[in-house]
Amino acid sequence: MKLLVLDGNSILNRAFYGIRLLTTKEGLYTNGIYGFLTMLQKLKNETEPDAVAIAFDMRAPTFRHKEYAGYKAQRKGMPEELAQQLPNLKELLRLLGYRLVECEGFEADDILGTLAAKCTETGDECVIATGDRDSLQLVNSRVTVRLAATKMGQPQVTLYDEARILEDYGVTPPQLIDIKAIQGDSSDNIPGVAGIGPKGAGELVQKFHDLDYIYDHVETLEIKEGMRQKLIKDRDNAFLSRHLGTIRTDAPVDTDLEDYIPGEGDRDAAVRLMAKLEFFSLIEKMGLQVPPPQEQKTEERKALELVQGAPDDLLDRLRTEGRADFLMRYEGENIAAVYLNHGGTLYEITDPYFLPTLCKEDKIKMNTHDVKPFYAAMDRVGVTECAGGAFDTLLAAYLLNPSASGYDVTRLAQEYSLPIVLSETGEALKRGDTEGLKKQQEAVLRSQAAIFPGLVDKLAAEIAKNDQTELLETIELPLARVLAHMETIGFDVDAEGIEQFGETLQTEIDRIQAEIYSAVGYEFNINSPKQLGEALFDKLGLPHGKKTKTGYSTRADILESLQYEHPAVEMILNYRSLTKLKSTYCDGLSKVIAEDGRIHSSFNQTETRTGRISSTEPNLQNIPVRTELGREMRRFFMAKEGCVLVDADYSQIELRVLAHVADDKSMIEAFKSEDDIHRITAAQVFHMPEEMVTPMMRSRAKAVNFGIVYGIGAFSLAKNINVSRKEAEQYIHDYLAHYSGVDDYMKRVVAQAKEQGYVETMFGRRRYLPELASSNFNTRSFGERVARNMPIQGAAADIIKIAMIRVEERLKKENMKSRLILQVHDELIVEAPEDEAEKAAKLLTEEMQNAAQLSVPLIADAGVGKTWYDAKS
Repeated sequence: MKLLVLDGNSILNRAFYGIRLLTTKEGLYTNGIYGFLTMLQKLKNETEPDAVAIAFDMRAPTFRHKEYAGYKAQRKGMPEELAQQLPNLKELLRLLGYRLVECEGFEADDILGTLAAKCTETGDECVIATGDRDSLQLVNSRVTVRLAATKMGQPQVTLYDEARILEDYGVTPPQLIDIKAIQGDSSDNIPGVAGIGPKGAGELVQKFHDLDYIYDHVETLEIKEGMRQKLIKDRDNAFLSRHLGTIRTDAPVDTDLEDYIPGEGDRDAAVRLMAKLEFFSLIEKMGLQVPPPQEQKTEERKALELVQGAPDDLLDRLRTEGRADFLMRYEGENIAAVYLNHGGTLYEITDPYFLPTLCKEDKIKMNTHDVKPFYAAMDRVGVTECAGGAFDTLLAAYLLNPSASGYDVTRLAQEYSLPIVLSETGEALKRGDTEGLKKQQEAVLRSQAAIFPGLVDKLAAEIAKNDQTELLETIELPLARVLAHMETIGFDVDAEGIEQFGETLQTEIDRIQAEIYSAVGYEFNINSPKQLGEALFDKLGLPHGKKTKTGYSTRADILESLQYEHPAVEMILNYRSLTKLKSTYCDGLSKVIAEDGRIHSSFNQTETRTGRISSTEPNLQNIPVRTELGREMRRFFMAKEGCVLVDADYSQIELRVLAHVADDKSMIEAFKSEDDIHRITAAQVFHMPEEMVTPMMRSRAKAVNFGIVYGIGAFSLAKNINVSRKEAEQYIHDYLAHYSGVDDYMKRVVAQAKEQGYVETMFGRRRYLPELASSNFNTRSFGERVARNMPIQGAAADIIKIAMIRVEERLKKENMKSRLILQVHDELIVEAPEDEAEKAAKLLTEEMQNAAQLSVPLIADAGVGKTWYDAKS
């Protein structure tokens, strides 16, 4: 039999510190549990054990504490964020059928040792999983140790057998006890022999075998006199340390391996707990199914009858109920089938006219998941509105939990304990069986559709409870239609111009590459961090940080700090900038130009935690604007024949929102008087008349203004504007002294967030901040920065969304041919026929400036041009 024994506390610790702090939307800490379960799955997959024992320490003192008062005396208690996770982890492991082992007076190590000794005695195999190297002393022909760690959020395991220990330490496993006896262990407060470290201890044991031999012959050993005297002086500590460091093999625990074969546990309760902890991906990976709600009776869990097609009276029945709950299967961009759940029946409808007909019904609310591609599909057949309104479970779930990792129906069913049962999909994926995969997709959609009305009701109730119905219905849902329209229209580009620009960039890249080789003295791969590090730090001898196994760090910030040390550094920074521009934008954009000559980016409403829209395939929001060469890319985005681009962006929208939410009289007055806010700030911070403010002073004041919005601290501000930390602290102090309303707001919003667990924008968009309850200073400080800036950034995002909706509505209402085609941060672009350009510019700025009523004016400036570059100039 093969027994897998886990050191529960050790692996939980490694998981907790190896994965960033994770919480549920309710504020439960989960990163340690998540890492533990991930590690357990990895270990089971690699070792395929017959039995599993999970050992935990108890809070009561052990024999070691009683025999030596200093044992682990310096250790701090478990962080509260970790301590909160231990009960849930233990409960979950029991529900999954695992046997937990604890023993008063003994440590988990001793339980590991006892079970390992039993396996050795009976000839069974024992695999010990721990993050603590102390267990290496237990290794023998029947016992191996898998040293567990979590790095970058991923579980890692190193196998130790007798050969590996000999290779790494030059001794046998039992001799590791003697090494520890001499070197001690500061983490456990085991004293050892003062002045002899790991290297010296290892050499002594390798040469003289064990502690007894060393002390029996201490006077005649061939060692340095200083080491001899240290050994003699600390003889008692050495033997005490050996005693404390020896793992016991006689803990009074159950050693019948049969008793550790995992049982059935209570899988339904386990999944409910995992759903509460928001471990949705793990539920799937572990092959578990979502159980029905506990209160649901067995006779109520009947499968829906499946009917092909829509009966003649279906629309009448839907009108009576006032709603239609359905999911869709797509083939490409087109809707291939609708799965509609009504009256205990699931209708699989492939009639292409069904949804367009449904959209015209003003008494039927359309409830679906991910409404944007649905709107796009309707646009393509000329249907521009849902007369009865719509509800989108995707957008609702995002508003309720903007930090979630995903929002698919299965995950939401797990979160809200809906009894979904999914079919297996792995085999078809492995075979590449397209038809089989299609059938499985259909099966999944049927299963999801079966619980979909319940999901709609639950999410609608939660949205109402949070007072977010208006946010969903007047901003997010109408915006989905706008974004669908923008995706369909796309943005015209000059493909030939992009290709030629790429060739120009490549010529410049080749030239700079040759200059770098000349400056360094030899050719190497500039894109290889290892080779670049060797060139800069070994060959050129530039200052560097510590060298690791993978080489020196060549991060951008490190190179920027060295750019005046050698001409090659600035060349390399320029080389990196140009190669990224070429690969990401020239080569990348060329690959995504559609047959109509336009780029159709995808706009995502559920990606960011602040509510900002993101863009992918390609990410048009990242078209570079900080350098002249980067701005050149905008020349290749143009209006179609007979049209121009109208580009408008907000002026300092986030500062204007800050003035409003903070109700800061000085800032409000500055904006109302249309003065230069950065110049005014500089005058106040530097204590001088406005006319004496230099461009550098204004630039620094601008950095303070926007830094305050983003919750910046003195350290980061000092780095950004190249001043000392003390100067930066003074700038922030003087800023907040002048803008006292901002200072009060910053304190008030953090206090409120700590009390209620979240912050929200003036439009009701929330972000939950469990980090504020953390005992870790850095984690708590991060939460405070987010609390200060999210209501500002989120409100700015909401305002431009409102502007987009109103611009689209105005264009339609006034029967204009102009079309909204792009949103980038605080900027909107309309493609307008030349004869509509002036009207479109006026309309665009009006709707942007009236999107929200603040205590300061919203200002939007518009430009017109044939290309994006020209419109922004």
